[in-house]
Amino acid sequence: MLAPVNKIIPFSNVDGPGNRTSIFFQGCPFNCQFCHNPETIHLCVGCGLCLDGCPVHALSRDPDGSIRWDHERCVQCDACIRTCPHTASPRVRWMTVEQVLEEVRRSAPYIAGITTSGGECTLYPDFLEALFAAVRPLGLTCLIDSNGSFDFAGRPSLLRDCAGVMLDVKAVGASWSRTLIGNDGAQVLANLDYLLSAGKLQEVRTLIFPGRDEENESAVRYVAPIIRDRCDYKIIRYRPFGVRAEYQRMLGDDVTAREEAERYAALARSLGASRAYVV
Repeated sequence: MLAPVNKIIPFSNVDGPGNRTSIFFQGCPFNCQFCHNPETIHLCVGCGLCLDGCPVHALSRDPDGSIRWDHERCVQCDACIRTCPHTASPRVRWMTVEQVLEEVRRSAPYIAGITTSGGECTLYPDFLEALFAAVRPLGLTCLIDSNGSFDFAGRPSLLRDCAGVMLDVKAVGASWSRTLIGNDGAQVLANLDYLLSAGKLQEVRTLIFPGRDEENESAVRYVAPIIRDRCDYKIIRYRPFGVRAEYQRMLGDDVTAREEAERYAALARSLGASRAYVV
């Protein structure tokens, strides 16, 4: 069994509680206007436009036409990502569960667990189930960082060895959701209810955009009374750094002011989400 892995960060303290190894998978069914890593949305199509721009010749073409990435030679300059017009990356390793597990083992004495992210890691549920089952005997917890596109209720076995899901509720309302993420967001809200009922909701995150008072407030007023004090609620300030230029024109190039974000965190707490805070 193979899955495309964009990168593995051995030690992260921003991807769940404690120090964790974060595993980022390639591919995402959303097309978020504010995506900070759009190179993880699609798989490489092998167009070859990135080949000539690599300053250390870490990219080459295989006989089957695919792009080969030499991760030992790569200096992570991102020239290939800047060149790619397909919101993809050639810097992907197709890995087995055992290969990922081997990298986790190197960090195991120093981490609380692993977090699978992306892109959208739930595009590969069979792989995640096998990985979680292999990681649990190491005494580590397993978390899923998800945009909510996966139907968790339709596959409860995915949560068997998973301690919880960190869920993005990026928009509420079909129209704003379609503008922001490319679909109506109904599955995300269904997951919010299901994960709470299953006791598997680790945290919820909502992005606050400058000048979008109606949309921001709608999301907070929807989420806060549902989750109450049962999980953390991260109110995230929009930051345009790394956002694609064509999308930045719609959302603007201003960072959400901390005072504005704090106002929404206070609103969330007033509605029962006592664990709401700004990041």
